[in-house]
Amino acid sequence: MALSLSITDDTGVLRLTRDEALNRLERIVMVVVLGAVIALDTFTFFSSSSLANLLAFLISIAATASFALYIWSPWVASASLAVLFALSFITNTQFNVIVAAAVAVGLVMRLGRIALILSYAGFFLVATSVIAYSDRGETVNVGIYLVIATVSGAIGFALRVASARGHRLEEQLVIQAEQEKEAVLAERRWIAGELHDSIAHHLTVVALHVQMLDDPDISRDSQEAIRTAAKKAMADLRFVIELADDGPRTSAVQTGDLAEAVDEARSEIESAGHPVVSTGDPRDTRLPRIAEIVLARIVRESATNILKHAGPGEVSIRLDVDDESAALSIRSPLPATPRRDLPSSGTGLNRMAERVIGASGEFSAEAVDGQWRVSARLPIA
Repeated sequence: MALSLSITDDTGVLRLTRDEALNRLERIVMVVVLGAVIALDTFTFFSSSSLANLLAFLISIAATASFALYIWSPWVASASLAVLFALSFITNTQFNVIVAAAVAVGLVMRLGRIALILSYAGFFLVATSVIAYSDRGETVNVGIYLVIATVSGAIGFALRVASARGHRLEEQLVIQAEQEKEAVLAERRWIAGELHDSIAHHLTVVALHVQMLDDPDISRDSQEAIRTAAKKAMADLRFVIELADDGPRTSAVQTGDLAEAVDEARSEIESAGHPVVSTGDPRDTRLPRIAEIVLARIVRESATNILKHAGPGEVSIRLDVDDESAALSIRSPLPATPRRDLPSSGTGLNRMAERVIGASGEFSAEAVDGQWRVSARLPIA
């Protein structure tokens, strides 16, 4: 059975089931301190002008240098200290090595997993026991080593907790940055959709009637249609800007009015020379608000497409509402040859389908018997 340990702090859960790594600042501090200690030991040794304790000096240097191994592998570093402790009895430097081992408790707590922590704790307790009774059976006070180990371990654990908090903060910042990025993209998509659904429709009306200004019979009607469409485009643009602005808003969120959308579409299509037959009651009280909003958008987008692409002939708008669903069908004649002066990107059809499907409805747009038919059915039960 695997042994694991989790310690909860005020920022989450700190798990001791894997080895950690020193951060860059900790590595720099360790290298500087180890270099200073080794330089001091070397200076002290050579200033004494005695080579009698060369082996003791080498073991002391090796014990200090073994701390650098914790940057690479805590297990190898701890094993090196165990080996040096065994060799220290040859040169009678076991007290120096046990002090190094006590200080290394902090690194074990900072870097090691629970298996290494427990193994090192067992080794250290055995080592201090050996030290306590190694001097011809006389008891040696090892309390100082235990105090050093406790303080070092507490510092190492505190650094580990701080490192874990830092990692969690970095992860949260990355997640927050991704969320902010997605929010910006979503807002851009929303603005693009609102511009397409509202302003693009009015600009299509303007472009269509501009072509009719040369005809004196309908010039006055075209001028009025252009004026009305431009006014509506400006109002919609102001609305979108206010919604996109973080400041105070002076208008409520636009929800869509199906009856208004049908009347507006009828007027615009008839102005373009198409007779319109409308059946069904767009003010039916059984229509929920979400269905009315979606259907109003479909009517407006279909009107835009009719103005762009329809051939000569009658346009029909049919709305059937019962206790379970609302069905909208819009038919328009297909042109003999496609128009090139008012290009289309196909975005409108995609957005209509997304709106209907998002409301758990059914949507289709297809050519049937020389006519273009847009159909939408939304549940209202």
